[in-house]
Amino acid sequence: MNTPLDFAIRIAKETGDTLMKYYRATGIQAVKKADKSAVTEADLAADEFLRREIQRAYPQDGLISEEAGTTYPEGKSSVWVVDPLDGTTNFSLGLHHWGVAINRFSDGQPELTALYFPIIDELFTAQRDEGAFLNGERLKAKLPDENQPFSFFSCCTRTIRHYNINLRYKTRVLGAAAYGLSTVARGNAVLAFETTPKIWDLAGSWLLTEEAGGMIRVLDGSTPFPLIPGTDYKNKSYPILAAATPELWAEGQQNIIPKK
Repeated sequence: MNTPLDFAIRIAKETGDTLMKYYRATGIQAVKKADKSAVTEADLAADEFLRREIQRAYPQDGLISEEAGTTYPEGKSSVWVVDPLDGTTNFSLGLHHWGVAINRFSDGQPELTALYFPIIDELFTAQRDEGAFLNGERLKAKLPDENQPFSFFSCCTRTIRHYNINLRYKTRVLGAAAYGLSTVARGNAVLAFETTPKIWDLAGSWLLTEEAGGMIRVLDGSTPFPLIPGTDYKNKSYPILAAATPELWAEGQQNIIPKK
């Protein structure tokens, strides 16, 4: 039986194939949208493919896409929330960390995700109460390793502009929100922080982190879920902190301080 997760995996990989037709190691042209984020012709082609496939397979479901239609639909118990190209700047510059995010919500809560990063061939999947996986292998958030002298803090470029950081971990900026937040579930990072991710950036990583045994919250401890029918999420962003444990989350919260 073809389950919704099977479907999400298939279209994530097929979207990856679509994006690869546009990808060049030397980069491609990108333009700035009104919100200052980047968009390429690849984003738009991938978005068109995703909307067509979802509407064909699940005509009864709602759909939110970063590039077309950002209002959470009313009267729909199941809604797909997709980002056709996470890491557009990386993609446009010919870098490797970029991919596609496919998420399905049930009653406003993330139910399943498939995040696919074609260049590095990494497929993250998760379903509520059924665990998180990378290329079929179960994921587990990890504490700092006593035998490993360095631990890893993932963040975005806006972090150092808008926050004072006083953490003891090495910092890495990977340039793709969904991927950066997923490094905690992956067992690489002990903390991951994104200052302005939208729902389509964070939904899959939120589910992955929880299913991998980690903790993920808005920095002030609030939550974006459940999503509210009739609400436009185009301009709503959330400073998201993921951590391997509640103790590490508290450490991150105390040491990621907004600049005045």
